[in-house]
Amino acid sequence: MMDAVDIRFIDPKELPAFRTVLGTAFGDPESRPAWDPTWENVFEHDRLLAAFDDDVMVGVAGNYSFTMTVPGGELPTAGLTVVGVLPTHRRRGVASGLMRAQIEDARKHGEPLSILWASEASIYQRFGYGLAIDQINIQVERGEAVFLDDTPPRGRIRLLSDDEAIKVLPDIYERIRPKVNGLLARDAKWWQYHRLFDPKEERDGGSKYFKIVWEDEGRAEAYALYRMKEKWDYNSGLPQNTLWVFESAATSPIATHELWRYLFSMDLVAQVTGFFMPVDHPLLRMVLEIRRLHARISDAVWLRVVDLQEALTRRAYGDEGSLVFELHDAFCEWNAGRWKLTVASSGISIDPTSADADVALGASELGAAYLGGTTFAELAHAGRVVENQPGGLARADALFHTDHKPWCPEIF
Repeated sequence: MMDAVDIRFIDPKELPAFRTVLGTAFGDPESRPAWDPTWENVFEHDRLLAAFDDDVMVGVAGNYSFTMTVPGGELPTAGLTVVGVLPTHRRRGVASGLMRAQIEDARKHGEPLSILWASEASIYQRFGYGLAIDQINIQVERGEAVFLDDTPPRGRIRLLSDDEAIKVLPDIYERIRPKVNGLLARDAKWWQYHRLFDPKEERDGGSKYFKIVWEDEGRAEAYALYRMKEKWDYNSGLPQNTLWVFESAATSPIATHELWRYLFSMDLVAQVTGFFMPVDHPLLRMVLEIRRLHARISDAVWLRVVDLQEALTRRAYGDEGSLVFELHDAFCEWNAGRWKLTVASSGISIDPTSADADVALGASELGAAYLGGTTFAELAHAGRVVENQPGGLARADALFHTDHKPWCPEIF
């Protein structure tokens, strides 16, 4: 049972207290001045929520106004962020109250989807979020990444200044974004104060970002953001630097090949680590021995369907046909019930029905399957989706099929 707390949007003068509560929830109550430009330019202050117990702020949460690529187009999407509750007020329903408030905020803004990166995955599944996007990290020892196609180098790699990066990288990203489900639109402020923002305090001993592009016939076709962490083995006298790749993107297979040829061949580097990479990254099929990449899979983005009818009618599908499904959704009760999804050349509809359900599932499972990153059959094998009619899973997977896995390369 939740204690009597008041949940509301904060007043601008309450932002310092908001940041203190958030920091305390994550173990560091001191405000970090290095992040002041991000707080000023990226966070939407009118979408920051706080919970108050006797006028004392005890919990916080907020939403970003995103546009996310989904199958067949893009949708306005709430990006849930900065969620935290003081340790003195946990297990008292404060988080649940904040979650309801931010869902209502998403509905008010016409956002049929809500997404997040989870500090702990166990927190958000009870609110109907499903694991929609996985990621892999790779860790490659020097000299162990050998390409199958060992062709001569092509094009050129160029280091960018900060001013050049803000002009060049968005064009490459925008050519890729419409083709990859899960990618978020980035405006100029997001690029400057979030993606390329690089305070020294957050580098974990590494260098500032190196920003590179691969160019072919004068056009930039791939980029990477990476740091170098210097280390020397004084016993052997050999360099043991680590190269951390935080984001890389390419418009074609050759662009991917040439970008990573450069990253894997850096002088003085003993190990290359790549973060936030899609689980179907072409690199996995480009190298001679995939084991040498030491790829490790983990969760990335969790997704919740806020408005079922909007989310399903504004998504493209892999086949025509119909599917009746029973959706269990106690948190967003307006989504719960039995629905018939019909996909035809004349259009897409989703309507309440009393017909027998082909499959039954919960909100978390629908969120997991929405972008095509997880199939209904995989969820059924885990006991999370029930097939009520023969062929129901096959019909669901044919409809929700996508050609590529979704991807989101940055935490927000």
